[in-house]
Amino acid sequence: MKTAIFGTKKWEEEYLRLKLSKVTLELTFLDGTLSSESIPAETHFEILCVFVDSSLKRETLEKFQNLKMIATRSTGFDHIDLAYCKEKNITVSSVPSYGENTVAEFAFALILSLARKLYASVDSIRETGKYSFEGLIGFDLKGKTIGVVGVGRIGRHLIKMAKGFDMKVIGYDAFPNQETAKELGFEYRSFEDLLKESDVVSIHVPFMKETEKMFNEKTFALMKKGAILINTARGAVVETQALVKALQEGRLGGAGLDVLEEEGVLKDDMGFVLSGKVEGHDVRTIIANHVLIDMQNVLITPHTAFNTTEAIQRILDTTAENISGFLEGTPINIPK
Repeated sequence: MKTAIFGTKKWEEEYLRLKLSKVTLELTFLDGTLSSESIPAETHFEILCVFVDSSLKRETLEKFQNLKMIATRSTGFDHIDLAYCKEKNITVSSVPSYGENTVAEFAFALILSLARKLYASVDSIRETGKYSFEGLIGFDLKGKTIGVVGVGRIGRHLIKMAKGFDMKVIGYDAFPNQETAKELGFEYRSFEDLLKESDVVSIHVPFMKETEKMFNEKTFALMKKGAILINTARGAVVETQALVKALQEGRLGGAGLDVLEEEGVLKDDMGFVLSGKVEGHDVRTIIANHVLIDMQNVLITPHTAFNTTEAIQRILDTTAENISGFLEGTPINIPK
C-alpha cells in the first residue's frame, strides 16, 4: 500500500523502515506537517502517518480519495476529523500509551523551574553578568498541595513524584478510582474544591468536548491566590485570554505551558501573516499567546514534553504495530 509518513527525522525514518520491513508497503517520507495549506503533489496514498501537529480536517482528507487508514503518532486524535473517517470507512489508530513517566517528568521540571525561578536565575546571570540571588526568592514544594486534574497514566506518575517531594496530593477525575487513591496515598476532590485548595495545579486530561476550556475566567476565580498552573495536556483545555487576565491580576502566581491554543501559528508567525488566511483562527488568542511569552512568571515550551529518545521509540514501535495490524486485518488502538 502507498504510505506517506510526515514529519520524521532521519533516524526515525530508518527506525520505521526497519520496523515495517516485514510488511508490503510503498513508503514515502515527507518533511513537515500535513494540513489544508500543505497538501503534497502526490495524493494517491492509502495510508497517512502523521504527528499531532498535522491538521487532518475534512477539507484536507478529501484530497486523498484512496485513503484507507490514518496512523497518528500521538495519544490525542483531536487533529483528525473522526466523523469524516467514519463516513468514509477510514481506520484511525493512535498511540494510547508511550510516555507516562516522560510527560510527568517534564511537568515536574516546569513546577521546579517556576518554584525556584531556575530560568530567571540563569537568564539573570547571562544577561547582566551579575552573580546574585537578589530578586530570585522561590518557595518550597514540601508541604504544598498539588492538585492533579486527570488521574490517568501520566497523572499517576506525577502523584508518585509529588509524594517524593513531601507534597500533599489531591486529585480530580471524571471517573475516580478509590483503589488508586488508596494505593498512591491521595484523596479525590471535586474540580471546584481542588482549585480552591491547590498551590500547584497540573493538567493531565485529554482534549474533548467535556474538557474544552475547562480552565476559564470562572474557574480561575476559584483558584487559590498565587497558585501555579501547569499544562502539558492540550492547549484548548485552557482559555488563553482568561489565563492572561488571571496572571495580570495576580490571581495566579505563574504558569508552565508546554501546549497552547493556536500553537500551530506560533511555529510560523510570518507565514500566517503573509497567507492572509484568518478563517478558523482566533486572532485574539494568537495575540494573547505573545503576551504570555513576554510574562516573567510564565514558562512556555514548544510542545516538547514527549520528546525523549525512549518515548519516541515507543511511539514508533506502536505506530508500526498499528500499521501492521491494519494490513493483517486486525486493526488495534482504535480511538473510542
